[in-house]
Amino acid sequence: MTGTWRHLPASAREIAGAATEAVEAAKAQDSEAYEVAVARLAAAERSGLVLGAVVRLLLEETHPDGLDGDDVRQVLEQCVRAAAPWRPDVDPHVVLVLLAGALGVYDPGDDDSPPDSVALARHAPLLVADLLALTPRPFDAYLSAAFAEIERTERHD
Repeated sequence: MTGTWRHLPASAREIAGAATEAVEAAKAQDSEAYEVAVARLAAAERSGLVLGAVVRLLLEETHPDGLDGDDVRQVLEQCVRAAAPWRPDVDPHVVLVLLAGALGVYDPGDDDSPPDSVALARHAPLLVADLLALTPRPFDAYLSAAFAEIERTERHD
């Protein structure tokens, strides 16, 4: 974890550490390390908010002209295909919920089977790792930007 997070509360530092470990394990396709990191991530309150912001930032950077349905389908398919060989339990519906949530178009009330927070925590690092492969910036940069954005939003509310 970088020094840029030292000013954050302990709960945010826990999210940052668990998210970093989970994304690194996903990139390395290390199932054992992934399970440990995802368990920490699932237990960290508001980790979904942080990773949702990271996904949105990654989508904005990798699709500067915006996303259409074909782009969303391509991101979904690429993520699931990349994860399936080492994570056969990857669920395309959960990845779609993560994408729709990051884009602000997901309403759990309209979903017959909304995924729980554990399922979201198990899939978010897969999506983040896949999107990171499309950009030269490191995960730390997106994570720091997500925390800054959340802090700004909370200050204005």
